[in-house]
Amino acid sequence: MDFLESWVDKLLLNTGLSETWAINLRLLIFILILCLLSITLFLITKKIIIHYIYKLFKKSTLKWDDILAEKQVFNNVAHLVPAILVLIMAPTIFADFKNALPFITKLADAYLTLIGISIFMSFLKAAEYALGTHEAFKDKPLSSYFQLFNIILYIVGIIVVLSILLGKSPIYFLSAFGAMTAILLLIFKDTILGLVASVQISANDMVKVGDWVEMPKFNADGDVVAINLNTVKVQNWDLTITTIPTYYFITDSFKNWRGMQQSGGRRIKRSIYIDAHTIKFITPEIRETLKRYQLITDYIENRQKEIDSYNEVNVRDSSILINGRRMTNLGVFRKYIEQYLTHNPRIKKDMTIMVRQLASESKGIPIEIYCFTNTTEWLQYEGIQSDVFDHLYSTAKFFDLEIFQEPGGKDMREAFKSKF
Repeated sequence: MDFLESWVDKLLLNTGLSETWAINLRLLIFILILCLLSITLFLITKKIIIHYIYKLFKKSTLKWDDILAEKQVFNNVAHLVPAILVLIMAPTIFADFKNALPFITKLADAYLTLIGISIFMSFLKAAEYALGTHEAFKDKPLSSYFQLFNIILYIVGIIVVLSILLGKSPIYFLSAFGAMTAILLLIFKDTILGLVASVQISANDMVKVGDWVEMPKFNADGDVVAINLNTVKVQNWDLTITTIPTYYFITDSFKNWRGMQQSGGRRIKRSIYIDAHTIKFITPEIRETLKRYQLITDYIENRQKEIDSYNEVNVRDSSILINGRRMTNLGVFRKYIEQYLTHNPRIKKDMTIMVRQLASESKGIPIEIYCFTNTTEWLQYEGIQSDVFDHLYSTAKFFDLEIFQEPGGKDMREAFKSKF
């Protein structure tokens, strides 16, 4: 290098330039050569060496090196070559510029620090991806913790770079950060709250990626697709994305449907409304007709025997239906619904099956069906529920019952015609 320097100086002086101009022009030439050499080595490293490294990784039988290749972890390694080259050649190139040499060296050291941090972050990204594919961590909020690591690395990188450029000890900047605690807490308020929330969410198993959650405050109703340090992303059923601050999941109430999905059954809880004017006692003639309905044949026979035994002892005039005990068409219909649900193969038998009568309303008398389907899949659930109520709406007339509904235009026209 000294020989090259002397040769260039001699060549420039022979052209008639002064010594000062020759030194400055030599510096400019060497800087251009250094830039060209750095760019060349950078491209060689990135396009050839790293290309073959990734190719070798993909051919190997190991899985972890495939992740390194997929996330292109070694791309930033190519940036190390120019920085190292500058550190090696700078003392020679700037030998006559002692004041500029420390500044160039500091810039190269700072650049090396930044590249080292970026390489480490690339490894963290690959580690996050690798852990995310592992079954044990698949539903954990890993993004929150890795984002925290990245923030810490950014802070460390800033401190180290400032320490190099300004020639101060890192402790000096740490003490300055200590004095700025209040400002830092204000700046990183959401990050700190998000970190605390992420730890609590993970420790208490409150929310996982893939859970179906409802949070009416944010109009969120759908699956959790990502849990980050600051936000939780929920993909709603209309395919929109709702972004919710993470700490709201520990400060506000929300509904998590995971328990339903894990149970294997989804609840049906819906009522049909019976017109109160159609409720009546079961006469012997009606009873004979109801016996033909297979699901309640045994029930009617056994129930009637129980009623007859009671009435023989306690009723003096059983010819009047109001005396003694009697079955009603509504009560038999409730039993029919219960038997229908019990014999339905799509209703889960090891979970609650209940048919109950609720307090009467202006709409009629509600008969609530409470049971669980044997699937949690949404489309199948809706199909099963619809089939159940299709059947019940169509069978009510077999018990001389009418389903209540608000009068419509047709009802008004028929009432008008009958009046006039």
